[in-house]
Amino acid sequence: MPESPQPSTNKRYLAMVLAGAGAGVAVGLAAVYGVSTLTGNVRGDTACRPAVELARKLAPWAHGEVAAVNVAKSPLRVPDLAFQDASGKPLTLQNFRGRTVLLNLWATWCVPCRKEMPTLDALEDKLGGPDFQVVAINIDTRDPQKPKTFLKDIGIKKLAYYADPTAHTFQDLKEIGRAFGMPTTMLLNRQGCELGTIAGPADWASGDAVKLIQAAIKE
Repeated sequence: MPESPQPSTNKRYLAMVLAGAGAGVAVGLAAVYGVSTLTGNVRGDTACRPAVELARKLAPWAHGEVAAVNVAKSPLRVPDLAFQDASGKPLTLQNFRGRTVLLNLWATWCVPCRKEMPTLDALEDKLGGPDFQVVAINIDTRDPQKPKTFLKDIGIKKLAYYADPTAHTFQDLKEIGRAFGMPTTMLLNRQGCELGTIAGPADWASGDAVKLIQAAIKE
C-alpha cells in the first residue's frame, strides 16, 4: 500500500488548495467589481476627492426640477469618452478640462431626450462660456444627418453638435454604473470628476437647474 502523506506534505497541499481557491475568488470579484480597473482605475481616484466635497456642498441645490440629481458620494473620474464634433473631428472629454461640464447623452429615438434638448440649449445660452459648457453627445447609430436635422428643426442654436455613432460612450458610462437608460446626464468638475448624475430628463432651463450649475461653477 502506498504510504500516507506526511504531515508537512498535507500542509503544503492544503496551502495550494487555499491559494487556488483564493485566486478563484479574486478573479470572481474582479469580474464583478473590477470595472474601475478595466477602465483606468476611475473609481477611488484621489484627485477626485475634492469633487466629493464639492458635491456635498451642492446637495442642498439638488431639489425641485433637479431633485433627481444624485450627488457624488465617492471619488469617480469619468472615462475619457471619445466622440466627434459636427465636422467629424475626433474629441475626448480631455478637450474640456478646465471647465465645469454638464455631459448629456441623447438620441432622436429617445422621446424624453427630444423634449429635454431645448432646456439644455437654454442652459448653454445662459451659462455657457469659458467656465461652463453643456456637452450633449448624440448616440444615434444609423443616419448621421437625422440628429442634425432634428436639432435644426426645433431651433437649437447654442449647443455645439457632438456625436458618437458607435454609442461606445454609453457603454463606457454603463460599465462604471452611470448609464441605465436615456437620457443620461452627468455634472463634472473642471478635472473631469463626477459631481452628480441623473438618469432621465430634467428641466435644465429651470431656476433650480441654473442655481445648481452656478453653485458648481463658483467653487
